[in-house]
Amino acid sequence: MVSGHTVVAHADRPVRVTYDYRAGIEAELRHPGGSLPGTNDFHCRPTTAHPRPVILLHGSGGGRQTNWATLAAVLRNAGYCVFAPTYGTLGEVWPASALGGLGPKLDSAWQVKTFADRVRAATRARQVDIVGHSLGTEIPTYWLKYLGGAGSVSHYVSLAPYWRQGPDGDDARGEAISRFRALLGKPGPRRPCPECSSPPGDLDFNAAVRRPTPYLPGIRYTNIVTRHDEIVTPYTNGLLAGPPGTRVRNIVLQDGCAADHSGHLGLVAGRRSTALVLAALDPAHAPPIPCVPVAQTI
Repeated sequence: MVSGHTVVAHADRPVRVTYDYRAGIEAELRHPGGSLPGTNDFHCRPTTAHPRPVILLHGSGGGRQTNWATLAAVLRNAGYCVFAPTYGTLGEVWPASALGGLGPKLDSAWQVKTFADRVRAATRARQVDIVGHSLGTEIPTYWLKYLGGAGSVSHYVSLAPYWRQGPDGDDARGEAISRFRALLGKPGPRRPCPECSSPPGDLDFNAAVRRPTPYLPGIRYTNIVTRHDEIVTPYTNGLLAGPPGTRVRNIVLQDGCAADHSGHLGLVAGRRSTALVLAALDPAHAPPIPCVPVAQTI
C-alpha cells in the first residue's frame, strides 16, 4: 500500500533483509523520497510483546531509507512498529531532501521531537525506543534533556556514538548556516514549547548534550562501537560509563568475534550488530549473537 511517500508492508508479509549498508542507497534510487517497506506506518499498533515503537535516527548525510535498509527490515520482521524520519536536510526537493543531518543541530533536535510526538500520538504509546547511528546518537539526547522529551524513551541504542568528542564539522556547518540565516534577516522557526528549557550557562550544542553526562535516569542505554570505525576515531569515543542512577552498557562489536571487520557504515547492516540491537531492545528475548566474517567496510 502506498500513502503519499510512505510504503507500508502488509502485517503478515515479512520484509526481505539484505545485510549490506549499500541496500539503502539502492532503495532511495528506486523510490526517491519514499520510506522503506514496513516503516512509517502510522496505523501500526504496538503489540504486547513489543509495546514501544522504534524510531531510527540516521547519521550525517543519511536519510530514512539510505541509513536503515537492513535494520528496519530486521526490526519489522521481529514485530516492531518501525519509524524513521529524515531530519536536517538543506532542501525539500529530491535529492537534497534525501540527505539529512546537514543543517543546524538545534533544528534537527526539534524535528526529532515533533516526529517522536507524532509517533507516540499515532501509536498511543507512552514511550518509544531510539536506535541512532553516529549523529543520530546525539540529536535525540538534546530533545530528551531540553525539549521536553524526559520520560518519552525507554531504550536508547547508539551505533557508533561519539560521547567523548568535542565540536566537529557538523557543529561548524550548522552554526554557519544559522549565522547566514540571521544575516539574511530570516528568523528561525517559531517553536512554542512551554515544557522546553535552555542548556545551563548557554552551552553550545556539543557541550549541552555531553555535560555533565549524555545519560538520563530511567533509560536503558546501549552503546555499540566497532574497532574498525574510520569516521569516529578513536572508536573508544563512543564508550562512556554512566554516572550512578543510570543504566549503560558498552559493547565493542569485535569482542568475541574478531572476524567481523564492519566499519562505521557497516555497523548498521551486519548480522552481528543487528542481533545486538535486537538484544538491547528486548534483553529478555535476546536472539543468538552470530559471529560472521565481514570484510572491512567504510
